[in-house]
Amino acid sequence: MEIVGAFEQGLTGIAQICTVLMELFGVFILVTTAVKCFILWLRHGSNVRLMLAQGIALSLEFKMGGEVLRTVVVREWSELGILGAIIVLRGLLTFLIHWEIKNEEKALERNGSPD
Repeated sequence: MEIVGAFEQGLTGIAQICTVLMELFGVFILVTTAVKCFILWLRHGSNVRLMLAQGIALSLEFKMGGEVLRTVVVREWSELGILGAIIVLRGLLTFLIHWEIKNEEKALERNGSPD
């Protein structure tokens, strides 16, 4: 039984580290994308909205991956419910952002905006 407990502790530790890394990647992507887009916006660049939306979508994907990993270490049903709600909300946000990206790409194609 000690071996099973050790494996469980090891898996829990690995899942927690990976969860933090996934969320850190998401935050890093969001911040770097925001800074790049702000600089591009100051220079009156084109496609700022599209680049920002794509960065936000990628960031949300990493954050959602972190939440899925977090389900490995959940011990109570109430925690699982909260995590499920967070995953659903982030999934909805990702869907809406991808919808916005498609609309922005179509608008750019119609306007013939250069890159």
